[in-house]
Amino acid sequence: MMKIEEVKSTTKTQRIAHHSHIKGLGLSEDGTALENASGMVGQQIAREAAGIFVDLVKSKKLAGRALLMAGPPGTGKTAIALAVAQELGSKVPFYPMVGSEVYSAEVKKTEILMENFRRAIGLRIKETKEVWEGEVTDLKTEEKDDQTGYGKVVSAVVITLKTSKGSKTLKLDPSIHENLTREKVTIGDVIYIEANSGNVKRVGRCDIYNSEYDLEAEEYVPLPKGDVHKKKEIVQDVTLHDLDVANAKPQGGHDFVSLMNQLNKKKKTDITDKLRGEINKVVSKYIDQGVAELVPGVLFIDECHMLDIEAFTFLNRALESTLAPIVILATNRGQSQIRGTDIVSPHGLPVDLLDRLLIIRTTPYNLEDIIKILAIRAQTEGIKISEEALQDLSSIGNEASLRFAILLLTPANILAQTSGREEIGRQDIQEVHELFLHAKQSSKVLEQQADKYIS
Repeated sequence: MMKIEEVKSTTKTQRIAHHSHIKGLGLSEDGTALENASGMVGQQIAREAAGIFVDLVKSKKLAGRALLMAGPPGTGKTAIALAVAQELGSKVPFYPMVGSEVYSAEVKKTEILMENFRRAIGLRIKETKEVWEGEVTDLKTEEKDDQTGYGKVVSAVVITLKTSKGSKTLKLDPSIHENLTREKVTIGDVIYIEANSGNVKRVGRCDIYNSEYDLEAEEYVPLPKGDVHKKKEIVQDVTLHDLDVANAKPQGGHDFVSLMNQLNKKKKTDITDKLRGEINKVVSKYIDQGVAELVPGVLFIDECHMLDIEAFTFLNRALESTLAPIVILATNRGQSQIRGTDIVSPHGLPVDLLDRLLIIRTTPYNLEDIIKILAIRAQTEGIKISEEALQDLSSIGNEASLRFAILLLTPANILAQTSGREEIGRQDIQEVHELFLHAKQSSKVLEQQADKYIS
């Protein structure tokens, strides 16, 4: 009998994280919050306010502004911030960080904040370039003897590109071979080669190969139209930090092609304020000429109360800069001491910074919202749970915290599978609740057995 085995795909499976179920803010067309949409439940007022914030970002009317999301732990602050990122789309930079990240023995706090600020400021460069574009139907290298007498070196690259209008065979400089190798170009790929610089960009795999069994996840693109040799508008999205890193050791001219070419250089030095200033001048010049467009992104600072007075002072100044992103801060603190001072202030933030912020409040979830959120989480993780078990788990979440209830889902599923059941039942929730304590239970145990612990 012939042996037939199924070949498993090597496509990576996505890990389920805390906020994998968040797909957007869940708003209707008129901006009102839907009861249950895009993975978001409850927090209607906060979501609607965030929706207005997203519209302002998209219309580019909110650069250099800041938003504070304040509320108790587990009320969806981070979820709303990530939903904002989903709504803005992949073309708008969104860079998340935690307040405690700024404390490093090697780098100054203000340097880390400045670097992250520039990661959140995008630049969309539109250039019309002369290119050779098409599907690679043939790819060969010509070799010659090395001058040193050892082995052979590439003397030319012969490549055939095909479009809907015809095909052309090109003999390319050997330096382009390195670019083709870096982009991992093979026969059947759609590429374009810039005539002036020789840069190669692999666009994707030609869609005529879409039916073939491919172990790797591929992006399929249609066969290019028109001539192989053409003028094409190239749109490239970079951040100011990309340009900082690329030009840390300036080489060549200050035109935009030189700036972009530095992205492939490996030799780097420290990024200085002087270098950033020079890059800002060049960027401003090309924005004025219409070659580039500034895309203010979002810098999300979670646990912002962990920043100290120096960092807050820097934020005040940085928000006034002409090249500034939108900053979203999140905190779960009430009246709290500003780190680095003896001053007690709302949310642990200086009053002069609070004056600059739009504040969105999040409130604790009610039992009905917790039930809906747990049902969404179970569906996201591929877990089956009975109605009675879901009610019991929601009650635990209402008593302890939503986070604790979500954490119990997977252990309860493992208990159910161990017992030979595909669905979580009430007994699984009861058993897993006995096995694991939440923070309030643990605190109660500490009070009752204080003499048995080292303090």
